[in-house]
Amino acid sequence: MKKHWYEYLWIWAIVYFTLGFFNILFAWLGMIDFIVPLIFAVFGGTKGFCNHYCGRGQLYMKLGNDLKCSRNKPTPKWMYSKWFRYGFLVFFLTMFGNMVFQTYLVGAGARSLREAIKLFWTFRVPWGWTYTAGMVPDWIAQYSFGLYSLMLTSLLIGFIVMVLFKPRTWCTFCPMGTMTQRICQLKKKK
Repeated sequence: MKKHWYEYLWIWAIVYFTLGFFNILFAWLGMIDFIVPLIFAVFGGTKGFCNHYCGRGQLYMKLGNDLKCSRNKPTPKWMYSKWFRYGFLVFFLTMFGNMVFQTYLVGAGARSLREAIKLFWTFRVPWGWTYTAGMVPDWIAQYSFGLYSLMLTSLLIGFIVMVLFKPRTWCTFCPMGTMTQRICQLKKKK
């Protein structure tokens, strides 16, 4: 069976996290994973990005199925529930909003640049080698550290649920998937 080009997008996920590991400014590329799904939903009325082009979902499939890293147990029903999906979306958007606010504070001069990645929004992982001060304005670097923290944390959450349950369990409550699904539902009502 012939593979389509988009079946190799799992490589994008690996490249993104590798580049960010060595230079935090590459974290800005993560905005592609925020903007493109919304474009698909708003203009196409589909979750085509989630279903075919999401490198992260493909990475979980590759690790879970091909490399047998998943227990392949059924995803708990509560992870599919509206209250959990929308609750996680609100939590995620709150963390994203906090990241943007911290970036604003650095840009306004009210706070200095924090060169650290935070895993699970709590655990500080200093990666001093990823950025040389003064390369770009501090707010750009601050946004990079925040976005990479957010992306890495969500990757690890997805990896944990992939190991425990089915490979694409993350996709059942992914904030982008929840938002695009809601956009598609609203478009169909019109």
